[in-house]
Parts: sequence; structure tokens; C-alpha cells
Amino acid sequence: MFRTLTASLATFALGACAPGPDAAGEANGWTVYAPLEGTAEEVANTPTLFVANKRGNTLSKIDLETGEEVLRLPSCVNPHELATSPDGYFVALACYGGQTVDIFFAQNLVRAATIDLGENARPHGIVWHEAGAIYVSAEGRQSIFKIGTPVVGDFFDDFQLTEFPTGKQGSHMIAVAPDESAAWTTDLGSRTVTRIDLVGDAAPVSVTVGEEPEGIALSPDGETLWVSARGSNQAFALDPVTMEVRETIAVGQFPLRLAIRPQGDVAVTSDLMDGGLTVIDLASAQVTRSIAVSSPENAQDRFQVTILWSDDGSKIYVAETASNTVAEVDYATGVVLRRLPTGEGGDGLAILP
Repeated sequence: MFRTLTASLATFALGACAPGPDAAGEANGWTVYAPLEGTAEEVANTPTLFVANKRGNTLSKIDLETGEEVLRLPSCVNPHELATSPDGYFVALACYGGQTVDIFFAQNLVRAATIDLGENARPHGIVWHEAGAIYVSAEGRQSIFKIGTPVVGDFFDDFQLTEFPTGKQGSHMIAVAPDESAAWTTDLGSRTVTRIDLVGDAAPVSVTVGEEPEGIALSPDGETLWVSARGSNQAFALDPVTMEVRETIAVGQFPLRLAIRPQGDVAVTSDLMDGGLTVIDLASAQVTRSIAVSSPENAQDRFQVTILWSDDGSKIYVAETASNTVAEVDYATGVVLRRLPTGEGGDGLAILP
């Protein structure tokens, strides 16, 4: 049900102190650059927000203590989702306008590696798993990839690339089980959610869920898969193994994303047409309140998309793609604390620590 390809890099510029424009190693479409001075601890100790600017083709770094954009550099064509490595040293970016996953040093946003997924990949949703592998959806190939990323010191030694077909159109966002036994995608074009077996030979299992399912998140205990369907203004709770729909919940208008609070008590949908957030209590599967980030009248001017929780669950970050801002929302009060400036078309978000 899947194919695996390994590329090992035999030579590296070990004497380099910081990455430069020239590759340190190259093989079979993988490009690895020279390592960077500094430690993961030095990078990860500063509260930082990373933003993929899909219209500007750039990557931004925002200091959350000051609220200032401290760095913005060219990335790739039409970057969308991104994820940080478990140690906080790297940022992986899905290059939706092409066929690569590009990895950057979190410290200075210099490119550390490029991984080519193949023709027409159009990578979108991305997860950097706690165990070390990167999982990314390849919308154009109707598949997902597992990218094994062994790291030696401060640079990459080799990549193992495994492709798993979904067989569905528009496999867009992705969630991965804590034990890496399975992954799930929302398939916009096929109106389905698909479960992919990552360890055996079982065929993918797809079920129809609302209209245009897009947002997806697995509960921290792994017992429930949550999905938002933007075309039917609904959220769904599914059994992650059988894919049976357990609950259907009416939410706000055009819920593009769904994110679960790290504490596991609530989920929030990003309702583009309302300019707000819908809060769902996971225990009761009931909507408890709505949070106004902008308003229905200003929704198109803001065009909110991606949402992201702070690690302590006290704040929600909301990407406002049209106004080139990220709203920082206090979860307890629902107050927009500030709007952080970013690059053109800020969409994908990742946060450290």
C-alpha cells in the first residue's frame, strides 16, 4: 500500500559554522545545507511565532514577548502549513505551490534542507511528530508522506521517504496518532475523511463527512477524531478506528480549521464568514460559546484561516490572511489582546515553545 525510498548523504561541510547558499550534500532530490552554530535550547527559550506568508512567498518570525516581527525571509512558492521540530531547532514548511518540504533553522530562518516529494505533490498539511518523523499531505498525488529525519548533531544525515495513497481528491489537512499507527486526512474534493494505516497493509478507509471537510484534530487521548466541514457549517466527532460518526454539531459559518486545546477539554473552529471562533466542549459535544475575533461585516477584510493554541492553553492565535495580521486572543475572556503584523497572506502558524 506504500512505497519507501531512502537517500543517504555521504558528504557534509562539517567545518562550516553557519548555513550558506551552497549545499553541503545532495542526493536523489534531497538537498542538505551546512549546520548552524548554537543549541536548540538557545532557540527554543524565546516565545516565538512562525508564519507562512502564502502570497508573499516568505516565512516570518515574530517575538511574542514584544509582538514584533523580527525576521522575514524568502521561503518557497505559496507556502501553507508549517510545523516545528520537537526540540524547537527547525521549522518545516509545506510548499503548496510546488513539490517540496523545506526545512529552516528556527534561529535565523536559513534553509537547512529541501525534500522533494515528486511531481505534482502540492504538499499542504504537515505534522512534525514527537517521535521525530514529519508527516505531510500531498494533495496533487492523492497521498501522504512520512519523512524519516535522522539528525546527527545540528544537521541531517539522511531522509527516508514513504508514500501512502489516500485515493481521494484534495487530501488537505492531516492528523497523526501518538503511536504513529495511523494518520487521517480531510479530503476536500471527495467530501471525505480518510484513515491511513501506517504500520500494516490495510487499505485506506474513507467516509463522507459533511460538505468540504477541512479542519481536523485528534483528541489528546487518541479516542476521538474531530473534523470541521466548512461547506455545511458543522463539526463532527468520529471514532478514529471504525470511522463511525458519533456526534454532529452546528458551528459558525465556514469553519475552515479546528484545533483542540492542549489540555484536551475544548475544541475551537475558525469560522471565516463570521470572523469568530466556536468553542465546543469535548466531553458533552456541545457548543459552549462563541468568540468574536472581528465581525461578520469585517470577515472578508480579515479572512481568518489557521488557528493555533499557546502551549498553556491561555491564548489562541488566529491568522488573518487578508489584513496580514495574526490576532492574539485571550481564551478566558475572548478579548483580542493585540494584532501582530506579518507578511503578505499569513496563513500557516507554528509556535515555540
